[in-house]
Amino acid sequence: MPRIEGRNAVYEALRAGRKIHRIYIKENSSSEIIDDILEMAEKDNIPITRISNKKLSETARSHAHQGIIAEADHLKEYNINDIINIKDEKPGDSLTIILDEIKDPHNFGAIIRTAYAAGADAVVYQDRRAVDITPVVLKAAAGAAEHIPLVKVSNINYAIKALKDAHFWVVGADAAGEQSHFEADFSGSTALVIGSEGSGLRRLVRENCDFLVKIPMKGELGSLNASVAAAVIIYEIFRQEEKDNS
Repeated sequence: MPRIEGRNAVYEALRAGRKIHRIYIKENSSSEIIDDILEMAEKDNIPITRISNKKLSETARSHAHQGIIAEADHLKEYNINDIINIKDEKPGDSLTIILDEIKDPHNFGAIIRTAYAAGADAVVYQDRRAVDITPVVLKAAAGAAEHIPLVKVSNINYAIKALKDAHFWVVGADAAGEQSHFEADFSGSTALVIGSEGSGLRRLVRENCDFLVKIPMKGELGSLNASVAAAVIIYEIFRQEEKDNS
């Protein structure tokens, strides 16, 4: 059974209406958010078990459970057609984030959190050679995974083709980009592709992008952390959209 660890992650799962089967809370734990969780759990008749911090730590998978773990149903499943439907029903432009073999759960969770905060409509990730939805990912996402569609696909390139056919511009983040993310025009519905830690975008994924953008770097380091790079570009897309709407 899927587990959710951390106060914000459990709180947002309850708020989003995900089915929670049981919540384990550290003995004598109390805070404003814990009180809110207990109130919602009581309202939904969710069993609460108070256990020692040692036992919580022994069963935790994120190593930072913050005194609370919940057993829950799986997140709702989405597919590429759902993303296209969201775009078609949305009055403005749509933004989807595509992750090409992201392996670090903290990066994955942080990107989900940023994508949701900036108003993206979905995050696409691969089912092989990449991290799946885990308690660590959910905790790093701080509850955002409950509110944005997460789409698992078997082939990133097929997903890119489907989105291009639906009139998305597919933009790859790559150090070899011909223009910086400041210079790029992100008008229109966009699918931003973020490459894996270390190796970046795979060759075929890179070739299937409509164009590539790079982040200007003054230092001698060759690249930023994947989640940081994603955040920098996502918020430039957000800035341009806000400017166009003002």
